[in-house]
Amino acid sequence: MWEPQSRYPDADVVSLDPRFDKFRVLGGIERLATGCRWSEGPVWFGEHRALVWSDIPNNRMLKWDEETGEVSVFRKPSNNANGNTRDRQGRLITCEHLTRRVTRTEYDGGVTVLADRYQGKRLNSPNDVVVARDGAIWFTDPPFGILGNYEGEKAEQELTPAVYRLDPDGTLEMVADDVLGPNGLAFSPDESKLYIVASRANPREILVADVVDGRRLANMRTLINAGPGGTPDGFRVDTEGHLWCGWGMGTPELDGVRVFTAEGEAIGHIHLPERCANVAFGGRHRNRLFMAASRSLYSLYVNAQGVAGG
Repeated sequence: MWEPQSRYPDADVVSLDPRFDKFRVLGGIERLATGCRWSEGPVWFGEHRALVWSDIPNNRMLKWDEETGEVSVFRKPSNNANGNTRDRQGRLITCEHLTRRVTRTEYDGGVTVLADRYQGKRLNSPNDVVVARDGAIWFTDPPFGILGNYEGEKAEQELTPAVYRLDPDGTLEMVADDVLGPNGLAFSPDESKLYIVASRANPREILVADVVDGRRLANMRTLINAGPGGTPDGFRVDTEGHLWCGWGMGTPELDGVRVFTAEGEAIGHIHLPERCANVAFGGRHRNRLFMAASRSLYSLYVNAQGVAGG
């Protein structure tokens, strides 16, 4: 059974390069919740001092309260919700496997369908999502949720796995259809680049592309080769451009979060007892890293700030 480190600094927070040292603070990894089947999609709500995340196979979304530490059901059923983020008006944007759509939760709790088809064909199973400053919603659409009946329901694939951009006027554009298993995605702080996980490349890769006119991608290339056992999934970017990536599943030594520079150099690792699927920055100063791992939710204060809105 996992127990938090009793001594500071936490030995499970490891510098792979001296450049990571500045991010470490005198604190340790905390387990905030457990009992999930597959944790994903953490998103912070500062006005409620709460974190919401997905438990995909259990068909629910959970909420952790910062003040009380209590965990409650945020939404059930959730349509096997996966990735989450917030738009520039603070509304919840969610990728749903079961219904094969991207939705927005309105202020009054109503749910609006933003995208479920492209050129008349059903999306596969939207996976992860980010919102740009111009209000456009970018999301990945691999077939993972329709491959079986565990994280959705088995169904025929109608579209090539792709990355999409949903314009504020409702126009849905396919911006990349050559990424092998498009999964996690995030913008650089200035939104001049988009990072995308190719989760069916062997070994897995994190790609980077230039964002042209805020609408299309160019010069797609490999930024990070994950190597043997490396399994990047979801990730977020801090204000200095570092990538904080969910990692693991190859060997226990790799489970956790791996931190890279904007140039793709690995500089730090946060060891967890489970593979980490996705992360989010939260707390008053966006300096608390929340980590959605296989069955649990963890957090760690770091000397970094997540990009606002990311």
